[in-house]
Order: sequence, then C-alpha cells, then structure tokens
Amino acid sequence: MPDTFQLEVATPERLFIDEQVLQAELPGRNGQLGILAGHAPLLSALGPGVLSYTRYDRQQFLAIDGGFVEVFENHVRVLADHAEFSYDIDVAAARRELDEAHDALRSAQDAPASEAANHAIAKAQARLDAAARSSGETASS
Repeated sequence: MPDTFQLEVATPERLFIDEQVLQAELPGRNGQLGILAGHAPLLSALGPGVLSYTRYDRQQFLAIDGGFVEVFENHVRVLADHAEFSYDIDVAAARRELDEAHDALRSAQDAPASEAANHAIAKAQARLDAAARSSGETASS
C-alpha cells in the first residue's frame, strides 16, 4: 500500500493505535500538522487537541493531551501524555470540566494558576471537539 503509512499512538498506559492509515492530522504545539505517506522526517511537540486519522473505511478521532510526534520513513509514532477515543468521551463530564476550568481561570491569582487553568480549558475543549467531530456535530466553547 504505497499511499499509506504506519501510525502508532501510545500513552504511558497503553498502545491505542498501530495500523496502516491514509492520513493523520495532529495538534502540534504551534498549530495543526498534516501527515501523508512520504512525509519528510519530523520531530515535534504536541499540544492538547484532536488527533484524526483516516483508514480506507472510516475516519477516527482521539482527544490527546500533549506529547511528541516522530515521523520517519513512512512511520508516525505519537507518544501522548493522555489519549481518549472520541466514542469513549463522556460529553457531560467534559462540559463540567470545561466550566470548572473557566472558573479556575477567572479566580487565578498568579501566572502558574492561569497557565494550569488554560491547559485544563484546552484539554476539556479537545475532548468536546473530538466527540463532536465523531458525531458530525460542531463543538462550541
């Protein structure tokens, strides 16, 4: 399959994906990264967001929370701090987490507290976005 590449997504807890895919889109720390077969070698940090990938039969979505991606010789390895398939996301819990993170940001007294709250907002929003993309809806913050 010349138009595919091997995608691995793992966290410290488990291997989520290890299969041939047509394309992947990842949340780079400074913007989205699109990967196709034959991509140039790359090593990059990832931020919280939605990782999507396409197989011949369907598109899948995961919410990830940071980590790193390595692209080398038609092999893409994602080492994520946390990952969750879109179909496993509890949308109500993610909305509560988003509301709590916004409350924490409003009451933050210093830069570290603000940074932690902003990260929690991004993580909760990524979970909502992954769930929405999986169901074909649009997520709102």
